[in-house]
Amino acid sequence: MTSGVRRNWMRIVRNLCLYRQRTEPSCFVPDAAQFPALHQPVCPYIFSEDEIPRLLQATADLQAGTGSPLRRETFRAAIVLLYTTGLRRGELLRLTMADYDPNEHTLLIRESKFHKSRLLPLSGHGFQAIDGLLDVRRRRGFAIGAEKPLLGNQCGGGRAYTGEGFGSTIRALLRTTGIRTAAGRLPRVHDFRHTFAVHALLRWYHAGHDVQAKLPLLAAYMGHISIVSTAYYLRFIDQLAGCASERFGQRCGALISPASFPTGSGGDS
Repeated sequence: MTSGVRRNWMRIVRNLCLYRQRTEPSCFVPDAAQFPALHQPVCPYIFSEDEIPRLLQATADLQAGTGSPLRRETFRAAIVLLYTTGLRRGELLRLTMADYDPNEHTLLIRESKFHKSRLLPLSGHGFQAIDGLLDVRRRRGFAIGAEKPLLGNQCGGGRAYTGEGFGSTIRALLRTTGIRTAAGRLPRVHDFRHTFAVHALLRWYHAGHDVQAKLPLLAAYMGHISIVSTAYYLRFIDQLAGCASERFGQRCGALISPASFPTGSGGDS
């Protein structure tokens, strides 16, 4: 339960106690000063299109180790998948070899949030990144059994990265490339998911598609139960505002006429 939800429930309970106190003066009333502080939502960072190639290029400088000899190749594939699929970090790290269909170029996301599974068709960049990683694994003689993690290290014969271990390497890449938020902080792994959603809308605007009609498809791809959840990821950045304004002008511009004011009416000139 988030602090905001907990605070709302405490406010409801306090109001009930205040109501009860009208007839029962000894009724306990919770102190509002003890309520949890309102949670300030983190402002997501939307990566620019030129920042993703910089991150991919930076993976070449990652140092391989005995426990992670394919660190460069693994994190290159991870960044491609985060950007092109919008997967949650947990979904990405739970993927196994069996979840990837090399013939259909799809990923099976098993019982993720809300216990929903979904089948994701991959972009060309997405399946090429996976195929490239698997090819390196075969040539280097690493196991590629069905239950092995798709993006794993070689510790203990092949294990999935932990969330902290994965995040620390992503943060190292962000530091190397100098990518930071306006407040000077490092973006989060989750910000790739926000970027995926926003960039999907931008592509649809540029292609002339009906964006509203496309939103249910985006919601299904991201594993949401409705477009209300998807809207949380659609940050209204300048590029989106410009596209929306241009689309509005094309559709409704003729309905709006410039305001005209009478001259010589004695007002300020």
